[in-house]
Amino acid sequence: MGRFKNRSKPLQALIAALFAVLLACTPAIAMADMVGIDVSGWQGSNVTCTASYDFAVVKVSQGVGFENSSWRTQAKCVTDRGKSLGLYHYAGGNNAEAEADYFVGRARDYIGRAVLVLDWESYQNAQWGNSDWVRRFVQRVHTLTGVWPMVYVQASALGQIPGDVRANCGLWVAQYASNAPTGYQSRPWNYAVYGEAMRQYTSNGWISGYNGPLDLNYFRGDASQWQAYANPADAAKPATPPQTEKPPTQTIDLQALATATIRGDYGNGQQRRDALGANYDKVMAIVNQRLAGTATVAPQQAAQANTTRVAVRSGDTMSGIASRTGLWPLSKWSVPSGNLNLIYPGQVVTYNGGGSVATGSNAPPSRTVTVRAGDTLSGIAARLGIGYTQLTGYRSGNPNVIYPGEVLRY
Repeated sequence: MGRFKNRSKPLQALIAALFAVLLACTPAIAMADMVGIDVSGWQGSNVTCTASYDFAVVKVSQGVGFENSSWRTQAKCVTDRGKSLGLYHYAGGNNAEAEADYFVGRARDYIGRAVLVLDWESYQNAQWGNSDWVRRFVQRVHTLTGVWPMVYVQASALGQIPGDVRANCGLWVAQYASNAPTGYQSRPWNYAVYGEAMRQYTSNGWISGYNGPLDLNYFRGDASQWQAYANPADAAKPATPPQTEKPPTQTIDLQALATATIRGDYGNGQQRRDALGANYDKVMAIVNQRLAGTATVAPQQAAQANTTRVAVRSGDTMSGIASRTGLWPLSKWSVPSGNLNLIYPGQVVTYNGGGSVATGSNAPPSRTVTVRAGDTLSGIAARLGIGYTQLTGYRSGNPNVIYPGEVLRY
């Protein structure tokens, strides 16, 4: 800000008074908060060199075997431009300590300079739903670095983040009002309602310096507060790489791999063989055992049974399972989450009897619609002429979060 010189005292007083009024009328947080992006290898190595942002969070690693080949270039562009940097690890559901070691071993040169983040999502995460895994990961990162990482999570899964983790780690919450194209927003929908440090409010953001959609975010603080997450008073850069870089063989959880396989994380055919490697035969034996006898249930047998258990398959909805088994009404089914719209492949759902078997004449219709880019649940419902509550099958469990390519039922 420039200085006023050679002005009369009355003019100086008037200007000072006007400036004070302007400051009083402007929320302080609006002057401090920052906007930014998060990127991975999908956006290319130069995205952070050209895009407009206050901060950028770069994907470094996933699981215990994947490293973003572009992350060092992406991170260097952020720091070279004098912007605030974050580095994130995508949870793969292996041993929590081994994943933390893998992440820190790669990010160690930036410890104390970049905010560290755990990306906690369901896709390709065999431990999704396991709150203790989150606790163990962040504790291990803190033990190694003196830094408590932030935790990224969708709003509908905040219950998976334990209270002691929230007490130590900033929350980065993802929740979208819609997926319509947007630029940076000064107050995203549901701003600050979860007490989060940061909000991701779109995956369809368009900003200057990059020709394509980006995740856009809002940080509730300035650069100094960002740096406080990156380098608290007790943070110390590790002198050497962690000694437990590779997970011990006994940490391989075949049951978790089977759950991820049923969920579709590892694809089919040769893609699945390549992904599972030496564990392929053992995992597939578990998968086949889980699904044996659950693909179909004879209607008459189902009607006579007091309790029927069914393993959820990739793409299933509860209405689809009820149609497949002939067990109605839906109110007689119980699911692990307690929400009939929120089930995951590999889980076991239970029919508790007392209902009737649906026949071809009384079973509800089952039609599908594929989510297109820019769609919202209410928009799809309006297009089909139905209420949005009739649409099921969105994997987030949150009617405000749907993804292009998802197949919904109604």
